[in-house]
Amino acid sequence: MGWISWVIIVLAVGILACFGVGIFRKKQGSDVRDNGELTKGISFDPEKQEPVIRSSICTGEKVAGFKSKEDGHFTEVMVLRTPKDEERFKEMYHLDSVKTEY
Repeated sequence: MGWISWVIIVLAVGILACFGVGIFRKKQGSDVRDNGELTKGISFDPEKQEPVIRSSICTGEKVAGFKSKEDGHFTEVMVLRTPKDEERFKEMYHLDSVKTEY
């Protein structure tokens, strides 16, 4: 088998892995009800956390949450399926802007 075949195999495995992760994440669902109300009481401390949107470069999936300023731990709040979801996240936590990490 030539090196081109190996490159194609590695790329195919990578794409399938990203696709599988995307499906797994979508099955987990969101912590926000359809009316925008949180199902879990996730608190936000601006002194210890910063609001972040994590965006997958493989699937394009976006997740809003809070990243610890101390150790970088990410606490997921909700999956963003539409731009309206991002606005709802900002409204719920009284945020003007949220940075995006890839």
